[in-house]
Amino acid sequence: MGLNKMEAQPLTIRPSADQAIVWANDRLYLLDQRILPNETVYIELQSAVDTARAIRDMVVRGAPAIGITAAFGVVLAARDSFRAAPDSWRDRIVTDLQALADSRPTAVNLFWALERMKRVVAEIGDEDPEARLLQEALLIHQEDIAANRAMGEFGASLIESPTSVITHCNAGALATGGYGTALGVVRSAHAAGRIQMVFADETRPWLQGSRLTAWELAQDRIPVTLLTDGAAASRMAQGGIGWIIVGSDRIAANGDVANKIGTYNLAVAAKYHGVKVMVAAPTSTIDMAVRSGKEIPIESRDPAEILQCGGQRVGAAGVDAWNPVFDVTPAELVDAIVTEKGIVLSPDSEKMAELMAR
Repeated sequence: MGLNKMEAQPLTIRPSADQAIVWANDRLYLLDQRILPNETVYIELQSAVDTARAIRDMVVRGAPAIGITAAFGVVLAARDSFRAAPDSWRDRIVTDLQALADSRPTAVNLFWALERMKRVVAEIGDEDPEARLLQEALLIHQEDIAANRAMGEFGASLIESPTSVITHCNAGALATGGYGTALGVVRSAHAAGRIQMVFADETRPWLQGSRLTAWELAQDRIPVTLLTDGAAASRMAQGGIGWIIVGSDRIAANGDVANKIGTYNLAVAAKYHGVKVMVAAPTSTIDMAVRSGKEIPIESRDPAEILQCGGQRVGAAGVDAWNPVFDVTPAELVDAIVTEKGIVLSPDSEKMAELMAR
């Protein structure tokens, strides 16, 4: 892959979900989420090409985390371009920026972060661009953590009495700059004594729920029980579930939500069982240029991801597989969208526009 496990200059931090993206030793380190929870290993990235590959290959995942990682990738791209050709580094950087943009199509935070970094590129004079771009990437990282903590408090305020919740995929510190979106709400609500149990969908085929969400919650000593994806509706029928709490990779202008495949199933079942649905995501995830979820590009991945398990084929020979990474939950199935700017109840186009105008 061209991605190197950290060896030459070891980090002096303990691997944790809140330190999944680290800039140190003048390079970028990512906690390799493909091998959690069995191993906690950092991958060292020294180029934009390596960064794009790490995003594409799921070393890092989660919309906010992808955006932050791409911002640091721009820093690496500028460094290489300026060293190679100080007088034409802006021309040389274009290819690297495109490689970063092409790494994942659905997470709008990726494009938001790249556009923000491009604006800084346009402002820089003849000097070495690395320091100024690094300052902006670090700011994007810090702002995301602050936004997550604000979301945590807003979301926790909606949970009025102790209850259990169901999550899908991973929207914790690993998927963000730190603290988490959906799991940020869970962390804040648990600290306030309002979470009895978190039921985490395992989330096929990459098992982000069982490998990542359950690991994060266990690290924070928050009670967690794993569910197969197909068991969530049955668990709701047993009672005691107050909320479904998930993140998002892109939210349309009308409040439709793109998130990990299976979120739509969960929202439909929640509607039937009278369970509320909360989506926690920063405003950088809201794409006002997309009118509805029908316009959101949905990434598909290799069918082998669901035809195999643990390196062994489980699908019958000659059988193909449909492997979309995300689905779209219509706004009418969402009770609350929680952002760092506040809460939108029963989202629609008018309410989303009002939020974004604040």
